[in-house]
Amino acid sequence: MKRTRILIIEDNEDIRESTAEILELANYEVLQAHNGKVGMELAAKHLPDLVLCDIMMPELDGYGVLYLLNKNPKTAATPFIFLTAKAERIDMRKGMEMGADDYLTKPFDDVELLNAIESRLSKKDKQELFYSQSLDKLSTLLGSNSGMAELQKMIADRKVRNVKKKQVIYYEGDAVQGIYLVLTGKVKTIKLSEDGRELLTGLYNAEEYFGIPALLGHEPYAETAEALEDTTVCLLPKEMVEALLNKYPDVAKEFIRILSNNLRSKEEQLLQLAYHSVRKRMAEVLIRLCKQEKSGAVLNLKISRDNLAAMAGMATETVSRILSDFRDEGLIEKKGSQIIVTDELKLQQMKN
Repeated sequence: MKRTRILIIEDNEDIRESTAEILELANYEVLQAHNGKVGMELAAKHLPDLVLCDIMMPELDGYGVLYLLNKNPKTAATPFIFLTAKAERIDMRKGMEMGADDYLTKPFDDVELLNAIESRLSKKDKQELFYSQSLDKLSTLLGSNSGMAELQKMIADRKVRNVKKKQVIYYEGDAVQGIYLVLTGKVKTIKLSEDGRELLTGLYNAEEYFGIPALLGHEPYAETAEALEDTTVCLLPKEMVEALLNKYPDVAKEFIRILSNNLRSKEEQLLQLAYHSVRKRMAEVLIRLCKQEKSGAVLNLKISRDNLAAMAGMATETVSRILSDFRDEGLIEKKGSQIIVTDELKLQQMKN
């Protein structure tokens, strides 16, 4: 039986060798590199199952290693754990936003190390299941043609990124890295007004793409994308998507269709903000969520009042008041953080 192969990239010899000893005792096959450059050479040659990498190293630091691994299709899906003596939040955030899977702060003990590795390898197996399920569902997206086959292959070759609830995926103004596909969970896109108020511009569930307008427009992201719950996403890099769009007209048409639907939704949202009363706007927000979440006669919507306020363009206090009115009128029920829509038809017929 083939042993799991782990690559350790660490310039401190004592830490590198002691970590390797622990892993070898746990029956892992271990490769060692004393700097990032050597580590990249070993990764390309041996294709490890997981990489442990220090951040601060000569020649090529850990961020550079992660960037280059993600650029190579053969190593882009390899689980990556940073080893660092620096516990500052900004370092952790930068590493996770670049696609690192986990962090271990030195000094760490045997149990911490083995738990982190076993947890990440276990999640990789689950992610492969997510991939297969998502690809099955995506097979109906463009029909059976060569363009769809290439799109599926691109997704299957990419690394899944696990995003925690409220974690930012990209910020407004960031350079476009590509487009994202939601595999599990939910993502929102928002814009902030000058006074700091939040306007929710998009809501994306599993099997939906976001970030398309920026890529097609060759502009920075115009919105901030944030996870509404624990989510897994797949980044399709800009260069790869553009090559696919240029080669396969059917794929280009599908993304244009998605973009058109997004634009139409935003136009409707602007019209509602301009002309509709707060009651009607809230009713339309609930209806829009119902269309996304429909699962039976009674619709359960688990969404915060802050997010409802951002979607409807009103104050949180106004949301609370209107929801109380809707409850009194028998249109909804409230149970903790859940809103249960009990009369969707009356919400649809709400007068302005």
